[in-house]
Amino acid sequence: MATAGVLAGLTILMAYIPFVGYIPLPTPAGAATTEHLPVIVGSVLEGPLVGMITGFFFGLTSFLRAGSPLFKDPLIAFLPRILIGLTSWLAFAALQRTNRTAASALAGAIGSATNTVFVLGLGFLRGYLPWGFIVLIIPQAVVEAIAAAIVITLIVRSYEAVRGRLARARETRPRDTLPY
Repeated sequence: MATAGVLAGLTILMAYIPFVGYIPLPTPAGAATTEHLPVIVGSVLEGPLVGMITGFFFGLTSFLRAGSPLFKDPLIAFLPRILIGLTSWLAFAALQRTNRTAASALAGAIGSATNTVFVLGLGFLRGYLPWGFIVLIIPQAVVEAIAAAIVITLIVRSYEAVRGRLARARETRPRDTLPY
């Protein structure tokens, strides 16, 4: 729960600090999002429940600061963001025993794609977006997925190095004689 709280707080901060959670771009979407990254991190490091809780707060901030009718719709604001936590965990869990680096990259890409596909898909189905809009969004969606794959891989590898899963200095003296 502590991790979920910290990541939810980070998600909220990212939403309200200019140029952090939403980076303005001269594209039809208007901004690239990085706010899905704590959701993916939470699901990869702590499981789907933490990811989905963090995703709920991503949806909440999106809903509260909605500037377009698309995100004023609670279904579009919340559902895709909650699903990020589930889909990125499933992607990570599928590969983690084989290759944790590839699993992290896949989780980042799948989590980012989940956000894009479900937000746009629901936007099209509910009549907020024209179908021609998809062609304009694909390049940005691909860049966001690649960036998420790289960032999530770096975060997971760093976390594992700190937690002692990748690198560990061996102690040569008995523990009770160490100065710390």
